[in-house]
Amino acid sequence: MNDEILHWLQAHLGSEVDLPDLAGRYERLQSARAVAAEVLRERIAGLVAEPLKVTVNGVATIDNSPNVAALERQLAHLDDEVAPDTHLDGARLLASVQLVARPRR
Repeated sequence: MNDEILHWLQAHLGSEVDLPDLAGRYERLQSARAVAAEVLRERIAGLVAEPLKVTVNGVATIDNSPNVAALERQLAHLDDEVAPDTHLDGARLLASVQLVARPRR
């Protein structure tokens, strides 16, 4: 895993991620997008495993459902991102338009 991939992963997962863990996942999955998706799914699973909303009457309310929704949105938008290790062999589109002079009035 090179620095460009590491910076891309940190941009999507935060700078507090465990670097050896990311390197191990990247070696196993061979894709930065797959690593990011796996980490995001684990975060979602961790939040869903606990009660999403806890209320202590008159003291405090903790609601993690917006966090789950945000992580799910981030996971959905991950497919639109181009990771540094994405191979675009033949997928680049080159369009050309021929310009033709109009007759003068």
